[in-house]
Amino acid sequence: MTHPTLPAPAATTGTATTGTATTGTATTGTATAGPGIRERAARLEALLGPAADPDNPLGAAAVLAADERGELLPEGERMLAAFGLNAEFVPRALGGRFEQADSFAHLMRALFRRDCSLGIGYGVTSFIAGLPVWASGSPAQQRRAADVLLSGGRIVAAYTELAHGSDFSRHELTAAPDPDPGSRGGYRVDGGKQLVNNVSRAQAAVLFARTDDRPGSRSHSHLLVDLDGVPADAVRRDFRYPVSGVRGCLLGGIEFHDCPVPGDTLLGRPGDAMETVLRAFQVTRSVLPGMVVGTGDTQLRAVLGFARERLLYGRPVTDLPSPRAALTGAFTDLLVCDALSTVGARALHLLPGETSVLSAAVKYLVPKLLQDSSYRLSVLLGARSYLRTGPYTVFQKAARDLPVVSLAHAGSAVCQATIVPQLPRIAARGWHGDGPEAVDPPRGLFLPGGPLPPLDLSRLELNSRGRDTLGRLVADPDRDHGHPQVTALARLFAEELRRLGDRAVALPARDRTAIASRRGFLLADRYAHVLAAAACIGVWQQGDGFTGEPAWVVCALHRLAERLGLRPPPLPEDASEAVHAELLRRHEQNLTLDLIRAPLL
Repeated sequence: MTHPTLPAPAATTGTATTGTATTGTATTGTATAGPGIRERAARLEALLGPAADPDNPLGAAAVLAADERGELLPEGERMLAAFGLNAEFVPRALGGRFEQADSFAHLMRALFRRDCSLGIGYGVTSFIAGLPVWASGSPAQQRRAADVLLSGGRIVAAYTELAHGSDFSRHELTAAPDPDPGSRGGYRVDGGKQLVNNVSRAQAAVLFARTDDRPGSRSHSHLLVDLDGVPADAVRRDFRYPVSGVRGCLLGGIEFHDCPVPGDTLLGRPGDAMETVLRAFQVTRSVLPGMVVGTGDTQLRAVLGFARERLLYGRPVTDLPSPRAALTGAFTDLLVCDALSTVGARALHLLPGETSVLSAAVKYLVPKLLQDSSYRLSVLLGARSYLRTGPYTVFQKAARDLPVVSLAHAGSAVCQATIVPQLPRIAARGWHGDGPEAVDPPRGLFLPGGPLPPLDLSRLELNSRGRDTLGRLVADPDRDHGHPQVTALARLFAEELRRLGDRAVALPARDRTAIASRRGFLLADRYAHVLAAAACIGVWQQGDGFTGEPAWVVCALHRLAERLGLRPPPLPEDASEAVHAELLRRHEQNLTLDLIRAPLL
């Protein structure tokens, strides 16, 4: 089913320069992740092997044993090194394989289905650390970082200071000008960073450092520090923080003591780190949730396996109404998460002026839905959801990993605080009107793996300036969405958007800031749900196969409306039955439970 009013996706053109990353050509259609990346994802899945095989050194049993030991699976790290995973973090123009944000998330999802710790511990940190380099580094610095990664090394993102959390403006690690005339513009670094993944074994670090004592947004800079090149007595990085989730990750700390670093470690201009962070984190907030969808897939698959084998009243648990509804709901929520995260990742390429808000909505809502689903599934699994032995142990590991992963680079409050200050202006001009920006979303926004223009990090804006192209898809209550049930449900979100806009415009000055009261944060929550509804409608309208059928989007909109208390009409039984049948079919055929519907071993 195709929506006739949406413009065609943009063609793929261009090459990378400083501040950009390339994207390549990809086939259209909702069942692909693009040529090249699709084959690499299948190869990665093949290398991981069957999860249920107890003799597979990369199977679930081996993953769980490594988690109990508190280490990353050694065979997994060796496999990923041979696969060349680091190349996926480097733009193609610099010799890597990174091209499209959504396809990259889909590839990494295969790893997160097997083990969150391995996904984060081996590589995601290097991806996060690389973004400021690709965004503001000089050609020489970009080359240096690319060479570290392409040779199998690691770069870490050293941001967190436990004393200040996500309030980067108060971070205290300093980089002062080196008074030694022989330093040639170098710096002396003092202070520490905590909870830095892989810092004990990294070759380089992107360091967020205070370079100016004056308050304000221009007080911090990024340094690309060669950790192997600094004096050994000026740095300590041999301690580790034990954590309840992602136990295998080497979360450590680093302390600098009057440590000299060369002048060419400065990334970009002095004082521009905050601006770079606000751009680079739009990418991480958009793609990390798409990876974690794989963890939700694993949990649902485990509980579904239990429910099909467990007999109650002489029938499989899947035949009982309440468990059946819980499983169908969890599957629907997973599709919602994939739709929103995919649209958010593709918006980095197609709507770069709007992703300051959209990426925050993705990072806020997707982990929230996955954790809510995890809890409901744990009720169905019962006491087995706590066990660290037995056939369903993978569930409790994923349940412990999810909250930790969700906090990575902005928890829910930080994401809501990003949305709240922009809501009044979006409400005033973003959803209605006939100006030059009053256009429908491009079709390409809703085509997983479809062709995209290059990802240009310099085009990511710090403020949406009132624009919300995605929200416009559900803003008109009179719009015909091509199916009566979808249109009726979409009307609920149009009415919600109107009420939300009225409340946002009426917010007092204090509630239009990052320190807004609860009412401002509640508006951000409701707005994120509306964006998720719009993403689902768009993916359905451009979908084929199951994603082009109305059943899943009717269920998705119904669940989102219920979460907002919008009182939708009763869910049509045929829609629920169709979604449940698709869930069972995928389980039998060993297919992923996301939009991609890829084969598993």
